[in-house]
Amino acid sequence: MQPTTPLAKFLPYQLSITSNAVSGRIAQEYRQRFGLSVPEWRVMAVLGDSGGLTQRELTQRTLMDKVAVNRACKVLEERGLAERTPNVQDGRSHHLELTDAGRAMHGDIMPLAVEMERRVFAGLSPEEMDQFRGLLERVRGQVDDLDSDAIDSGNFGVG
Repeated sequence: MQPTTPLAKFLPYQLSITSNAVSGRIAQEYRQRFGLSVPEWRVMAVLGDSGGLTQRELTQRTLMDKVAVNRACKVLEERGLAERTPNVQDGRSHHLELTDAGRAMHGDIMPLAVEMERRVFAGLSPEEMDQFRGLLERVRGQVDDLDSDAIDSGNFGVG
């Protein structure tokens, strides 16, 4: 008989529920103060950092489903927070960019996001925060390596 790991000790599960708890708490603030969902804020945050991107690039950077990205982009456009501009390198796609109103809202939200991060992680020292970030980056890199291995071998996990 194989030893089993209780779900509560399974690291992917712990990562998922922790991420959902933190995102859910932060989402309450964004929804109450700015009327934004988590996907809408993620798209705004990435655009605020990167400038104009295609929806495909947004999907890759946020790791969200393309339908969620599409919906978030549509809502941001309808609210006048983002606008599409033609992609001169590929006429079939558009870049999505924050409008002046979107940049202003992004500027208002970032201090709130930083404060929320401070509150959520108040129990960790600066050294522990650096270590935690480093560990998360290593895990993320490992996932990317596994994805590359699957693509290279033609094994996509489809059974």
